[in-house]
Amino acid sequence: MEVPRVAALEGLVRELLGEEAPSRIAALTEELFQAAGSLPEEAGGAAQGEPPAPGPPEGPGGACASHPAGLAQVEESAVSLWNWAVAKHTGAVVNDEQKAKLRFVACRLIRLCEGPDPPEGTIRRQILMSMKTGKGWIDVGKADLADGFLENAVGNIEKLYAKLRKGSDGEADIHEHRADVENNLFKVLSYQAESAVAQGDFQKAMRCVQRCKDILMKLPKETCYLSILCYNFGVETYESKRYEESSFWLSQSYDIGKMDMKYSVGKEMQAKVLRLLATTYFEWDCTLHLDKALKAINLANQEDTHPAGFFLKVKILLKSGASDEDINAALTEFLHLEMSLDFCLNTAKLLLEHGRESVGLDFLKSVPERFESSPDLGKITLLHIEFLLQNKRELLAKQKIEEIIIGHYTGKQLLPETLNQLHIILWDRAAKHYEEKNYSEALHWYNYSVSFYTPRQIDENLAKLQRNMASCYFHLKQIDKAKEAVREAERCDPNSIFTKFSVYKIAVMENDTDKAVEAVVEMGKLAEKTLQNEDKLGVDKNTGTNLLSLAAQIALENDQQIVAIKALEYLSEHLQDYQQLFAALKCLVRLMLSKVMAEKEEKRDEDISSILTYLNLAHKRLAESFMEEKFAGDMRILEAHWFRKVAWNLAVQFKDSPEKMREFFVLSFKLSQFCPSDKAVLIAQKTCLLMAAAVDLEMGRQQVTPSEQMELFSQALQHLQTCKEIWKVLKLTGDFAKDPTDTLLLLYEFEARSKLNDPSLHNFMESVWEQPQIEIKTLEIIA
Repeated sequence: MEVPRVAALEGLVRELLGEEAPSRIAALTEELFQAAGSLPEEAGGAAQGEPPAPGPPEGPGGACASHPAGLAQVEESAVSLWNWAVAKHTGAVVNDEQKAKLRFVACRLIRLCEGPDPPEGTIRRQILMSMKTGKGWIDVGKADLADGFLENAVGNIEKLYAKLRKGSDGEADIHEHRADVENNLFKVLSYQAESAVAQGDFQKAMRCVQRCKDILMKLPKETCYLSILCYNFGVETYESKRYEESSFWLSQSYDIGKMDMKYSVGKEMQAKVLRLLATTYFEWDCTLHLDKALKAINLANQEDTHPAGFFLKVKILLKSGASDEDINAALTEFLHLEMSLDFCLNTAKLLLEHGRESVGLDFLKSVPERFESSPDLGKITLLHIEFLLQNKRELLAKQKIEEIIIGHYTGKQLLPETLNQLHIILWDRAAKHYEEKNYSEALHWYNYSVSFYTPRQIDENLAKLQRNMASCYFHLKQIDKAKEAVREAERCDPNSIFTKFSVYKIAVMENDTDKAVEAVVEMGKLAEKTLQNEDKLGVDKNTGTNLLSLAAQIALENDQQIVAIKALEYLSEHLQDYQQLFAALKCLVRLMLSKVMAEKEEKRDEDISSILTYLNLAHKRLAESFMEEKFAGDMRILEAHWFRKVAWNLAVQFKDSPEKMREFFVLSFKLSQFCPSDKAVLIAQKTCLLMAAAVDLEMGRQQVTPSEQMELFSQALQHLQTCKEIWKVLKLTGDFAKDPTDTLLLLYEFEARSKLNDPSLHNFMESVWEQPQIEIKTLEIIA
């Protein structure tokens, strides 16, 4: 024994026994577990233990009698740790896995104290501790750690039996001793079977269970335990789709359950085992194992007449392709049983889904007699309607629906849940016809749904229904009926964006521009609310923008540019998708340009300001788009080029309006900053800034206030400074000997600085004299 390491372990044990803080208990538990794991196993296999352990045996025959006195202290620490772990686990201070680890430590310490010939009490304690520890590891999902303990328990059981036989007086004593150890051996073998199943060792598990069965003849009271254990193995392997193993364990469970009827699990449990066995055969390979599945389910139904057993039998028969006569015979077997309505409906569904129309409908017709007083009787009719619709028998389905409508107004109303389900069926059928562009038939099904609402009833679903009907009327060009449906929708749900959209569509169809614009404004406000309160409203955040996009499209299709512009303006404010946003802005710019071109000059100002607003928004969103991963750089560059060229063309076009020309040139420059700095872009940037500076100087020369002049000249100077930097880079790309930019920059800067009374003008002039190729004409202009 390694004395220093054991002493260190004892020290940790003492510290743990006095600890109360959960975090420190957890840390010490782990430290103990790791330290004990590094100890060599002595006197046999590993052990790890658990229950309130008996104290060390007293007297000369004690566990440590032949050991140094210090081992008694080790043993005492181990027993104290064991009992502490049990107590703390009961008090929820340590969890299952921590308890298992502490058992491990206690067992390792106890094993160090075992002599070459331990007394009976010590062996019994070793058996108990090993069994409990092994089972503990299994329960925490670490079955591989259980094996050593369980093997140690078996070894100690054999050791105990040998010791007992040695001290026996005769055959009667031997028989008594064998019975004594067989009880423990049975438990250990069952735990070994559990461990083997958990680790997927089917062969070992089979061997262990077979040994348990051999012992079972002498321990009949354990029949129920072993039967349920095999059932649990069957469930575990079934859930893992190990059907062959599952069928073996379930068969074993059933067979063991029959071994001693006095201690059997009972008929209900036996039937449950057989139903799962039949299910296993069914899911494994129904074609190959059909006879076994049928035999198992028939046995189950003989054991206990449970509806689930007969339902499973019908499933198996249907899967096997049995005749209608065989299926009818199976149904007859359980018609006398007490069954729920839902069970009967599920059976009917099963039959109808497998194409057994005749059997299914006959069974369905027999159900109402059994549930005449049930308020859920409408479910039967509903199922019948669903079946008729699935089989394209709309006429018969309509007859059934009309019967329900008559019943609704003659005291035979459906339960609310069933009525909701009927509405879903009706709407689904209407939607199907709508998609097929059969709008009249869609209206027919929507009208069925309307029939269940009372006049003047206010309901959000009724509003949806009226909007859907309005859509059908739109397609049928029945505007008056569409308007009536929309009025009903407004009455039921006036603040819905969908209702506003329906109002908008009518306004567009009637060429009512003012009303259409008003509806778009309302939709825009509701779209903003949707974005702000998405979670509260339960509405998709894209609903508003999708409807506004559709509104813009409808307006364009109907040549209503003003309405389209209003819809696109709202879109440009709320769209989160950059591709859609820039598409909307480009559409806005084009529409406004065509409007401007068609207008008289005196009416253009407002629309030109709008274009400037759109271009400024484009610049802002292009800058923001760098944060959006989905909007790639190439896409940004393409959009920037489009908008900068538009701004350039507008600047050139408005040469008679200096202020507008300057704003468009500045915007074109700003937008070009999102483009790669190739030669063409640099030339465009240089020209934009030169032109903007020229306009500022020209406007500054006009009769304006001194403060305005200062602002214009300062602005011109800023443009010129930026332009000079670009010009430096541009000159590196080629020969610009004939380009007048140097001269213009010099003249513009001189004018701006001189009119600003700039103190640095003297320095600027010094740099002018130093230029080698300055023209005489330029100096004359400066003079």
